[in-house]
Amino acid sequence: MHQGGTWVISRGARGLSSASFDRHAWKMTSVAVLDVVTPEPPVSRASDFAALCERITAAGLMKRRHGYYIAKVSLTVGFYIACWVAFAFVGASWWQLAVGVALAFGTTQVAFLGHDFGHRQIFRTRRPSEVAGLVLGNLGVGMSYGWWMSKHTRHHANPNHEDEDPDVAIGALAWTPEQAQSRTGFMKFMARWQAYIFFPLLFLEGLNLHVAGIKEVMTVPLRHRKWEATLLVAHVVIYLTAVFLVLPVGMGFAFIAVHQALFGFYMGCSFAPNHKGMPILTADDNLDYLRKQVLTSRNVAGGPVTDFMLGGLNYQIEHHVFPSMPRSNLHKAQPIVREFCRERDVSYMESSVYDSYAMGLAYLNEVGKSVQDSK
Repeated sequence: MHQGGTWVISRGARGLSSASFDRHAWKMTSVAVLDVVTPEPPVSRASDFAALCERITAAGLMKRRHGYYIAKVSLTVGFYIACWVAFAFVGASWWQLAVGVALAFGTTQVAFLGHDFGHRQIFRTRRPSEVAGLVLGNLGVGMSYGWWMSKHTRHHANPNHEDEDPDVAIGALAWTPEQAQSRTGFMKFMARWQAYIFFPLLFLEGLNLHVAGIKEVMTVPLRHRKWEATLLVAHVVIYLTAVFLVLPVGMGFAFIAVHQALFGFYMGCSFAPNHKGMPILTADDNLDYLRKQVLTSRNVAGGPVTDFMLGGLNYQIEHHVFPSMPRSNLHKAQPIVREFCRERDVSYMESSVYDSYAMGLAYLNEVGKSVQDSK
């Protein structure tokens, strides 16, 4: 291995066993910051996660941070409400587009809180976590909490698995050459150029989140289906009534477009760096829990501003290994997890924001080119 080097995996690994995973001949370039591991004496992989848990627990990092979250929830929800108060005061003015920008930021920050509640980072028990998630997600954001929980839980169980992870299921984008080559017509054209249209597509992600959640509530017997439906309807009615009560029709639609497009873009940009461009697993892979989570995830380097803007998702490795760890403890867990991975010869990926997007786009482009190569 290249000691102290800076390697980047630029295409997903496919069909790898746990024994051959680290030796697979990935195409690599040195553009991102990666802590390369050094060999240690063999340790039973079955005990690795338990040993790491002992270190994390001893450091007190699984304890709830009620004071932090009281402040976080109060400030985030307060900012979200303040945006709507500003909306009412500004009135029928094109300055409302600036309010829409601020509201997109506030809406995404509220969604981050819903994510924390969903993982029980705040409350240990299900009921208060679900109540908070339903209020923040369905009523506040207009996104089905139950739909997101089902989808996100499956993602955490099998990250970047081509058959099990809904986040790499075939959709607007193709995540594997097989997905790309199975497409026809316009969707085949999209697959070929998906790296170039990725960021423009994110402007539609907000609409996609709303529509997908509504479809799920209408067709799937979710745990709290009636409450989900009631709160989603309440969100839509209150939102549209507020907008068109204050703004004329044209200005109202412009405000909605700015708000929802930037909300989707911000959400997409926050989640995209975490796994895109990392190895894609298949049914042939046989990895233990720790390696499955670490090898498919990527951290984004930064500081307090990055932590705030990405809602703690920049510590994706730590979050995937310990999903119920409070957000404010993730940065403290990072050096422990990184050092543990170094001891166990497990590659630990961390890159800058720019390089994380570059890796994701490079991977999408490589998958897209397989359409042309297969002709």
